Amino acid sequence: MSDVRVRFAPSPTGTLHIGSARTALYNFLFARHNGGTMVLRIEDTDRKRSRRDHESSIIRDLHWLGLQADEGPDVGGPYGPYRQSERTEFYEAGVRRLLESGWAYPCFCTQERLDALKEQQLARGEMPKYDRLCLHLPAETVRARLEAGEEAAIRFKVPAGDVSFEDLIHGPITFSSEVIGDFIIKRTDGGFAYNYAVVIDDAGMKITHVIRGEDHITNTARQLMLYQALGEPAPVYGHHSLIHGPDGGKLSKRHGATSIGEFRDMGYLAPAVVNYLALLSWHPGDEREKFSLAELVAEFDLARVSRSPAIFDLDKLNWLNGLYIRELSPAALSEQVRPYLHEEGIELADGQREVVSAAIQPNLVVLEDAPRYARLFVDDLILSASVHLEALHETGVESVLALFKDALAATTGEYLDLETAKAVLHQVAEAGKARGIKGKAIYKPLRVALTGLDQGPELSYLVAGLGRSRIEQRVDAALAYLAEREGA
Repeated sequence: MSDVRVRFAPSPTGTLHIGSARTALYNFLFARHNGGTMVLRIEDTDRKRSRRDHESSIIRDLHWLGLQADEGPDVGGPYGPYRQSERTEFYEAGVRRLLESGWAYPCFCTQERLDALKEQQLARGEMPKYDRLCLHLPAETVRARLEAGEEAAIRFKVPAGDVSFEDLIHGPITFSSEVIGDFIIKRTDGGFAYNYAVVIDDAGMKITHVIRGEDHITNTARQLMLYQALGEPAPVYGHHSLIHGPDGGKLSKRHGATSIGEFRDMGYLAPAVVNYLALLSWHPGDEREKFSLAELVAEFDLARVSRSPAIFDLDKLNWLNGLYIRELSPAALSEQVRPYLHEEGIELADGQREVVSAAIQPNLVVLEDAPRYARLFVDDLILSASVHLEALHETGVESVLALFKDALAATTGEYLDLETAKAVLHQVAEAGKARGIKGKAIYKPLRVALTGLDQGPELSYLVAGLGRSRIEQRVDAALAYLAEREGA
């Protein structure tokens, strides 16, 4: 299988959809598992909708996922060009071969005639297909009409008999040519039909395996006919299921984010997205849910890809993303969340970044959650607005806060390291214990004084991440509140 060559062939008419990304992933895993090659081909024959910026976006998203192709428009290769818009000479040569061998013929039928033919066939309860009117035109007539400048499409002459193939996922599939009319391979405007261009490209790029969505199954019969007519070896096909939303319908914008770029912008990590996409229809057979890309390459087997529709489960993606976020080092996480904090006007000092990142890390599902939790470390605290002030009414609170101020005063620097913060809290706990104050009676009032909340990050992270000035300001505000209460 070392000669395996697969291709991912998106159309640059939009951004990379989550379903297309899974197709790219399955091709990548199959190629890497078998020591083969993955080709990126840009199918930009839709001249009105194809855009080069979409192509760049697709390539950027593939790179972000870690699915770099071995050949493609961005890296080159021996079988280029890798954009269909640059492969016209190959398509023209293929059309000539089919015309010369009698497998194709010019068709002069107007759209009006074709529409009328379809209506008549439907009225008779027949499957609509071309009636081969132009196939029987004398050669002299065809030549004269073409020389006169009359427009003609080129149709492929569909052979009689069944077309069968062994799908790597679905098993044996058979189509009858009786339901397939002679289809157009070159349009009157000079453009080339999808099924034709794909065959010319796959043959020219030596593609051995085509792994794609099951919505392409019906295209396979036409493509196999073309391979036979061209005398080219056909690739092996595998058609995976499509991704559906929780309501059972095809995944679309009504279900929320659907493009890789949207998930990236929301703060999903690439390894989590890749891990999740792999598990949509595929599983190695054990109970594991978490896989690195290298582990997926080692385990991937198309035989374990289910034919059932894959249901997109955002909760599971969120769960996986949380696992990957919690594996990041504080330094790595601080870099990942920085743009999200900056966008919300939150700028952390050098001494804050890593400890604040570590403090909020257990709460993050996606990176864009970071500002919500990080504000605690930078916003002004208005203690009188807290609904948890009852914790400051307990006996000995003033003593606890005074002990804390004394322990903090014995340290240096604006921001404490985590170990020093833990030492400060330990000192307060020991001194409080000596005065008969311990446990919750120490930590809860201290937390409320520092945050206005009765729960949140560990106190050591708060003491390290808030900074001396902010801590002193908040503790003084709590003491002032207590003094005001006593004087009332």
